[in-house]
Amino acid sequence: MRDKILYVLAIAVAGLLTRDILIMVGLPPEKAQGAIFKIIFFHVPVAATAMTACGVALIASALFLLTKNFFFDALAVSVTEVGLAFLAANLITGSIWGRNQWGIWWAWDARLTSALVCWILYASYLMLRRAVDDPTQRATFSAVFSIFCFIDVPIVIFSIKWWRTQHPQPVFWGGGSFPPDWWPIFLWQLLAMLLLGAMLTIIRLRDEESQREIESMRRMAHAF
Repeated sequence: MRDKILYVLAIAVAGLLTRDILIMVGLPPEKAQGAIFKIIFFHVPVAATAMTACGVALIASALFLLTKNFFFDALAVSVTEVGLAFLAANLITGSIWGRNQWGIWWAWDARLTSALVCWILYASYLMLRRAVDDPTQRATFSAVFSIFCFIDVPIVIFSIKWWRTQHPQPVFWGGGSFPPDWWPIFLWQLLAMLLLGAMLTIIRLRDEESQREIESMRRMAHAF
């Protein structure tokens, strides 16, 4: 069943990305930004996917603490790794846009700094897991730390509202602007990124479950 879901997701993602890229290639340059404006169709969707992954990790971690079901721990680490990759893509595409528009690769404003801190926190989560050998302690400590990491997520999202920053205002709520003909492309691209994130999480979850089975067999072998 899981394999069928993966195949469906892969076909949907490939189709959506191919469609979106072909449409974006045909878009004329934006008056103020030029061709670099097209990066927004990747930059914002990968950011939204990363924040969604953080939310799923938060829920999975809380459910592990409540149920002690290791499936939720496996889900938390799997979605965290995927979210971390998407957040890295967000930081990289943002830097490319900033270099073109601001003349610098990085500006230490509230949005960029809080996003970098978010990446460091969730990277630290993965490092913590490698530092603890006992599966129960590792899952418990990781769940608590994952919940702590999520504190930074609202800061990332609302930073451009709470502080004055160089970052453009959001297009969803207040201040920002988005041409009407961009919305369909953007929303389809957002769906593609969310589906890609889900597909990668399922793949990583299957790998995590296999690793746990191997680790359990090794412990049984050492016991004998």
